[in-house]
Amino acid sequence: MAVSSSSSAQQARQALADRLAELCRDAGLTGRDIAERCDWHPSKSSRIMNAKTPPSADDIRAWCQATGAEDQTDDLVASLRTAEGAWIGWRRMERTGLKQAQEARLPLYERTRRFRCYSSWLVPGLIQTREYTESVLRAVQRRRVEIDDVAEAVAARMERQRVLYEGGRRFAFLFEESVLRNSLGETDVQAGQLHHLLTLGSLPNVSLGIVPMRLARSRMPVEGFWIFDSAQVNVELISGYLTITQPSEVGMYAETFEELAALAVYGAPARALIASAMDALG
Repeated sequence: MAVSSSSSAQQARQALADRLAELCRDAGLTGRDIAERCDWHPSKSSRIMNAKTPPSADDIRAWCQATGAEDQTDDLVASLRTAEGAWIGWRRMERTGLKQAQEARLPLYERTRRFRCYSSWLVPGLIQTREYTESVLRAVQRRRVEIDDVAEAVAARMERQRVLYEGGRRFAFLFEESVLRNSLGETDVQAGQLHHLLTLGSLPNVSLGIVPMRLARSRMPVEGFWIFDSAQVNVELISGYLTITQPSEVGMYAETFEELAALAVYGAPARALIASAMDALG
């Protein structure tokens, strides 16, 4: 399991380690006893109980058998999957291509009613045009994915955009002005995307905020993130995909979103920034 600095990921690992240590104590065993029964190196059980080494599913099965807690195996393996899911490296997430990674997020989008998204480098996926999405995913595929299923992945992302138009959902999109002037696509792709942003601003359930470039900002740009209701945050980093569910951490991202939103412009001033970026394209 890749190690993440997120306390959500760490707490999930620690909770699993604590539960395994509890089974050991309840059985009247020591870590060395577990290692002997499982035919492991003596230090392995100690590392697992101290959350220094994540167990595998097979390790958990052996642990439950050694402590006479076979009835808890399935629950503990499920806890392992939860801990692993808190941090997923791109190589693992995209090992079968980009389409599956796009489709896997759809249930989260379907059950969310309030979306908050901040981006410092790209137009958010839910409001991308097909051509812009193709440019983004093609760049990703060339950089790190051997399988070329970009066309299918683009179709999956376009399908996900239907949540924008289904009732009962609210969206707050917030991004830096530099996003309007940077693109992985050609001029016509960026022009089409900017025009699309102008039309999206008229949707009653969508708030579109742009943080203007300026000196002496009170809050500098941060990594892009999505807040789903008040339950979950997802962050795309260079090395992988981070899922945050700890309330205190979710609250930190919500606070950061509000701070950045206070710097943004909306309505006519935002449209003026978009129009200026379009003019710059010539």
